[in-house]
Amino acid sequence: MSLITVDPATARRSPLADRPAPGGGPGTAGLRLTEIAHLGKLNLRGGLGEGEDGDRPFLTAAGRALGLLLPVEPNTARRVTGVTALWLGPDEWLLVTDPGAEAELAARLEAAFAGLHASVVDVTDNSTVIRCAGRSVRTVLAKGMPLDTHPRAFAPGEVRQTVLAHVDVICHLVEDSESLGATVDLHVRRSFADHLWTWLEDAGA
Repeated sequence: MSLITVDPATARRSPLADRPAPGGGPGTAGLRLTEIAHLGKLNLRGGLGEGEDGDRPFLTAAGRALGLLLPVEPNTARRVTGVTALWLGPDEWLLVTDPGAEAELAARLEAAFAGLHASVVDVTDNSTVIRCAGRSVRTVLAKGMPLDTHPRAFAPGEVRQTVLAHVDVICHLVEDSESLGATVDLHVRRSFADHLWTWLEDAGA
């Protein structure tokens, strides 16, 4: 057995590595920006049977492998320790894991889906996550996206696929409180991450 070492100079680098450290960005309580780098991400598709009964074997297998029931209500998310499942479509989810946990989860899912119509694709390096937190988050996002960001239209635990500052994003409202404001995770492709960060800084200034 040979030991493989990683040269720090060529180790994985996040697209926003040169931006401020976690908690950086605009220095007010209104908007705080943080990159949540290197989260594992798996695109999961399956459950193409006819109706609820046809989907049940897939959903049951996924639930056992994940330790949670996949969200089946449109634009919602569910979470257990280490895994968040975001609904993207009737037969598609984005599974977000702790950094480095994606390979083991993918193997577990593939074993669970033996004989079923399903696919698991590792898309970890396709995107990064910009976390926006603070009392002004909803107002800032409203400047650049067509969706209604008012609490009556966008509640904690909900997910939206939309455009922000001309960039495709998956927008996940993690939590909200009257005192601290909202916390929103923006999943954005690596090549657009720097542009979106700059736009958020400017919009939140």
